[in-house]
Amino acid sequence: MIRYLPFFITLVVATNLYATHYDGNIYSLSLDGENSLSITSSLKTCGDGPSWLTFDSSTRTLYCSDHAGNASMNGLLSSYSVNRDGRLTELANTVDVGAAVHSTIYGGKHGREKYLAIAHYGGSALSTFALPLSPDREALQVLRYQMSQPGIKPQQDAPHPHQVILDPTGDFILVPDLGADQVRVYAINQHSGRLNVCPSLNYTAGSGPRHGLFWKSTSSNSAQASVTMLYTVSELGGHFNAFVVSYLPSGCLGFRETQSFVPYPGGQLPAGATPAEIGMAGDFLYASIRFDQGFPPNDSMSTMVRSSNGTVGFTQITSAYGTIPRTFVINKKGTLVAIGDQASSNVAIVKRDPRGGNLGNLVANLQVGQPGQASNSSSGLSSIIWEE
Repeated sequence: MIRYLPFFITLVVATNLYATHYDGNIYSLSLDGENSLSITSSLKTCGDGPSWLTFDSSTRTLYCSDHAGNASMNGLLSSYSVNRDGRLTELANTVDVGAAVHSTIYGGKHGREKYLAIAHYGGSALSTFALPLSPDREALQVLRYQMSQPGIKPQQDAPHPHQVILDPTGDFILVPDLGADQVRVYAINQHSGRLNVCPSLNYTAGSGPRHGLFWKSTSSNSAQASVTMLYTVSELGGHFNAFVVSYLPSGCLGFRETQSFVPYPGGQLPAGATPAEIGMAGDFLYASIRFDQGFPPNDSMSTMVRSSNGTVGFTQITSAYGTIPRTFVINKKGTLVAIGDQASSNVAIVKRDPRGGNLGNLVANLQVGQPGQASNSSSGLSSIIWEE
């Protein structure tokens, strides 16, 4: 009797990523398996300086913001349909406030309309748009910021909003303002999409909060109340800060600081080094560290671990496999981290241990566009995202 052994064919499905570069292109990347990263297409679009991408997986729509412009000169906001092979087709574009650096989708509750909120670093503003974007659509709101006098650091010559953060309830938007030493807080009107001003979270002068994220505890014990935390990194002061968040009867948020430390060995950054992006997966948080050359000539990634009560502790630094890691993203499985190194203009794919949280070996690395200049913040690779 002849016995036939079964055989299995493993299909390797490519994963798409998208990167913006200050050369004016959006690049579509393909990761085959875990170690073959390639550029599949590029599109000259999104103004003179594409700076940030936000992907709406429910509609397969990509939104791109333009870094060109300033407080008196406009930039561009564009949208694209995303094909399964990673190719982009432009749907619409419109004029927006200049110098955009980050955006977040909000709304969409109970079938209501979605909106996009955009932080404008050089434009000293926050703008919002109803989605889907249509050609020449005007902003729903433009909130312009002013300061009575400059801050104590040279970079604080004006308000410089750097990110838009959506809270876990979807009812509040936070905007870290590096120039004004505060995180601005807004309550969302879910019917109109408009943002109502709440009291800001103020920082020590010269801190320069840049990016942040929320974490909410989950407990099977009904007697134990859940805890909501806000974690931020400050570019100018170099600190990681933790706050307990409370939802007030006034319809705004309250904050109580619980921790402040430098997420680096010895609790001190090398001269000129700054935290940039912050991310989280499971019980672990990560911060990219620019200009430290912790792994010469490369900069670093800082790993922190969070306890069940929200307290965070530093654990290790690892290589960013490039210079000036402006941004990074963790895939949904928590197994890979894509690091966008701005000055070296490469995308580094690093293994991550989902259980232990450690960042491991470099598994793929790709040059995207021409390298930038460390002295020019508007050159090189500007953002990277997974298509998830």
